[in-house]
Amino acid sequence: MTEKNDFSTSSLMRRDVLALGVAAGVAAAFPPIARSASAQTTTDEGKRDMGTVKTKDGVEIFYKDWGTGQPIVFHHGWPLSSDDWDAQMLFFVSKGFRVVAHDRRGHGRSSQVSDGHDMDHYAADAAAVAEHLDLKDAVHIGHSTGGGEATRYVAKHGQNRTAKLVLIGAVPPIMLKTENNPGGIPLEVFDSGFRAPLAANRAQFFRDIPEGPFYGFNRPGAKVSQGVIDNWWRQGMMGSAKAHYDGIKAFSETDFTEDLKSISVPTLVMHGADDQVVPIDDSAKLSVKLLKNGTLKVYDGFPHGMCTTEAETINEDLLAFIKS
Repeated sequence: MTEKNDFSTSSLMRRDVLALGVAAGVAAAFPPIARSASAQTTTDEGKRDMGTVKTKDGVEIFYKDWGTGQPIVFHHGWPLSSDDWDAQMLFFVSKGFRVVAHDRRGHGRSSQVSDGHDMDHYAADAAAVAEHLDLKDAVHIGHSTGGGEATRYVAKHGQNRTAKLVLIGAVPPIMLKTENNPGGIPLEVFDSGFRAPLAANRAQFFRDIPEGPFYGFNRPGAKVSQGVIDNWWRQGMMGSAKAHYDGIKAFSETDFTEDLKSISVPTLVMHGADDQVVPIDDSAKLSVKLLKNGTLKVYDGFPHGMCTTEAETINEDLLAFIKS
């Protein structure tokens, strides 16, 4: 179980502040070079492997689309890209599934636009990808901020296209401390612990996060992977500072309570008991109570970035849920 902390920022080191709350994704392998929709790569059967789709407000969203079979759609976390899911996409395409993942607007290889960095636009962008690829009977899997995006997508756009939903280390119902969410994280933590260091030195800030609480590398005896740290930094620095700055508000202040209540598809909520980034007591344990058909699975000792550090376990559990 995680413990509540003293949220006084004056008594916290920056890395300790990071442990209180930043929703993000994980990292894996180097991506292919993106091409426009008019120059998409294809398989021998003519199936689209990657490309872009233009949203109603003119934003180009990059996506990967591998394999055939029932589609699994992956929603990455802040401030990363669809490369977040490489370990899962390689696993599931080898199991006979069609795997799809997109870069959120302002992230990765998608357009670095100035506006629209909020959950409504994120969900609408995901819907544009699903409609463009005609994805039906899909399993949507979201990690951290991507869990919020997937929740809003299914609630507002995807009920008829979705078979199941998975939330991993996800930010719903709401991270921010409010009158209705007294166990949340105070606004000043996001202001001084995230916005300020991002604006001052984004490159260093994006080292501090993966080196510290994200993968649990700050824990005694942790097996630190420099490659994982470097790849997290690589993905983050591909995106737009404006999108990342605005995205802090999106992942910390969006209230998903009504979205969760409206979702009826089977939903698996997976969370690490040692998640220092999105504490389990004020996220997963509350979300599962709001879902009509939700199941909570807690992983003792697993960190926020468990999709990377514990990929073998997570992949097998995801496969079992999808096949159930």
